[in-house]
Order: sequence, then structure tokens, then C-alpha cells
Amino acid sequence: MTEAARRAASSSYDAGVPLAVDGVPHGQPVLDRLVGLLDLERIEENIFRGVSPAQSPTRVFGGQVAGQALIAAGRTVPVERRVHSLHAYFIRPGDPSIPIVYEVDRIRDGRSFTTRRVTAIQRGKAIFALSASFQVDEPGMEHGEPMPDVPAPEELPTYGEQVARLPEKVGRLASLPRPIDVRYVTEPGWLATSSGPRAPRNQVWMRADGKLPDDQLLHVCVLTYCSDMTLLDAVLARHGVYWGADDVQGASLDHALWFHRPFRADEWFLYDCASPSASNARGLATGRFFTRGGSHIATVVQEGLLRVNRRV
Repeated sequence: MTEAARRAASSSYDAGVPLAVDGVPHGQPVLDRLVGLLDLERIEENIFRGVSPAQSPTRVFGGQVAGQALIAAGRTVPVERRVHSLHAYFIRPGDPSIPIVYEVDRIRDGRSFTTRRVTAIQRGKAIFALSASFQVDEPGMEHGEPMPDVPAPEELPTYGEQVARLPEKVGRLASLPRPIDVRYVTEPGWLATSSGPRAPRNQVWMRADGKLPDDQLLHVCVLTYCSDMTLLDAVLARHGVYWGADDVQGASLDHALWFHRPFRADEWFLYDCASPSASNARGLATGRFFTRGGSHIATVVQEGLLRVNRRV
């Protein structure tokens, strides 16, 4: 693989482009591998242990650690209480070669709300911290933003079909299986046919590439995993900077998610991302999730570190 290809592969991982899962046993669907990653080992009442894919890039994908932390929190909460929000900080890069320990602090159990705090630890140091709030279902006011008018996912090429157009840039990444089916509505930056700034917006259809168990917490955690994908692309697009085409160092700094309505992560949902601001080597991106039927199911805000060294 060329240096440009290695750079593209590294950048796409750091950016949260859908992760390839390597080393999957023959005959085992790749989605089952993701479900297995989210099925944490309980080693004490409030302590859980998670692992990373057998073959991973140099640091743990942010969506993975966020999803695992939310699973840890949710397993200490009654099933009738649904998570409605989470707030998280990425503190240190995670090492995918060793397990991650998740310590859950039971902050509060109220009549309607439950609050949990989770710390992800490697080598005795915190790499990630999450606070999550859960609520019993209650009647109340209802409204939601309308879904943008976009083509249906079946009308769009698959991620593999798009990546295959650039084999010299990404090499074997085109052929690796992925747990999330992603269809770009807006042209991905790494496939852009023209240079220069573009609208600070990124839209993709996503769904788990297979059938998930009927576990509401698992579906929420899969969407949390997906929420760290493609989000910062909206920041880069505004400045005409693209993963692989430019020397970009990117990392998630903090992440907040609000869940508005129930959904299934193995059914198509639209991820509509935009960037309102960037400064001091940090970019802010917001995202809205919609079901195929137009229901506004979740909202995300993330700030990421984005250091760009333009190529001469």
C-alpha cells in the first residue's frame, strides 16, 4: 500500500468512517461481531470489561467506546427506563490491543429519572467519561423537525461501490466487511471530483447490516456507535479539506446525544450533519437522525480536534 493509501486508511478511521471488521470467523456475519463487542463481560456489580476487534487501527474507534460505556450504564438501570441523553468526553486515545474496564457510578435513582456516570479505564487511567440519563415513558408535548428531502437509500451506491472507484487510495479497505451499511447522499470528500470549499453539510443513510436482537438498549448503542461516523466531515467540507487528500489529524473531543423517540437501528435512518463553527483547531458539528418515515429520533453535537497541514 502506498503512503497516500496508508494516510487515507488512517484518516478514514480517525474520522469515524464506517469501521471495517477484520479477522471475522468464516460464516459469522460481521454485524454479529459488532453485537459481540457491545456484549460486555460483567466482572463485578458495577464493573464491566470490553474488547476491541481482533485487528484494529492504532486507537479505539470513539463510537465503540461510547457504545460500550452506554451498555455498561444501561445494564444497571431497569429496562422500563429508556436512555434519553448522554454527554461524554474522549480523554485519552484507547489502545485496541488491551481490554477496556468500565466502572459505573450509580449517581441517582429517582421516581422518573435515573442518572449514571461511567469511566472507561486502561492501564489505570481514564480514557473516556460518560454521563447518561434514563427516564420512564411519560405523555407530553410532541413535535419534531421535518426530515430533509433526499433520495432513498436504494437509489444510492453502497460504501464498497464508492470506495472501489479509488483502489489506489484505500487498497484492501474496499473489500473488508462492515457492520454498518452506509449510503452517502452528499458526495464524500474523499471522492470529490472538484476541489475547494463546499457546503458545511454531510448526509448519509445508515443501518445495521443485518438483523439485530429485539433489545432496545442494543439499538440505542448501535446508533451511538454510528453517531461518531462522518460527523466531522461537515467541518472539513466547509474549508475544502478532505480525509486522505490532505494531511489531517482528527479526533473526537466531546460528544452529546439526545434520544427523542424509539427506533430500530437495523432499519434505515438518515444522518443529517452540519457545522456551525470552527476555531482554535477545533470544529463543531451537529447531527439529526430521522427514520425513513420522517420521524426525528435523535440529535447529536460533537466537537473534534482538527489539525490540518496543507500539502504543497
